[in-house]
Amino acid sequence: VQLVESGGGLVQPGGSLRLSCVAAGFSFSDYYMAWFRQAPGKARERVASISSSGSSTDYADSVKGRFTISKHDGKNTVYLQMNNLRPEDTAVYFCKAMSLDFWGQGTQVTVSG
Repeated sequence: VQLVESGGGLVQPGGSLRLSCVAAGFSFSDYYMAWFRQAPGKARERVASISSSGSSTDYADSVKGRFTISKHDGKNTVYLQMNNLRPEDTAVYFCKAMSLDFWGQGTQVTVSG
């Protein structure tokens, strides 16, 4: 199993980023996928999830209306579009196949300016 996150960076408050996570080693289209984040000194939290079909999504209250999760089965990729970013969104972001006990290396998002 492999999960490779990318797209993080430094952005000013109010800015946008699009994270990508390319999956390999399992049947991506059959799995419920999610994005998590972990800020320094805090527990890892789930911010968004998407069903295997892509027809159902769910978001943490803190990101509703600002973040959008999507997936492309042909590319084995799950995305997280993040708009109107806030300093409190600063964290390492990880993707996960919900029924697999595996984490990628994550991608750092820093909102500051």
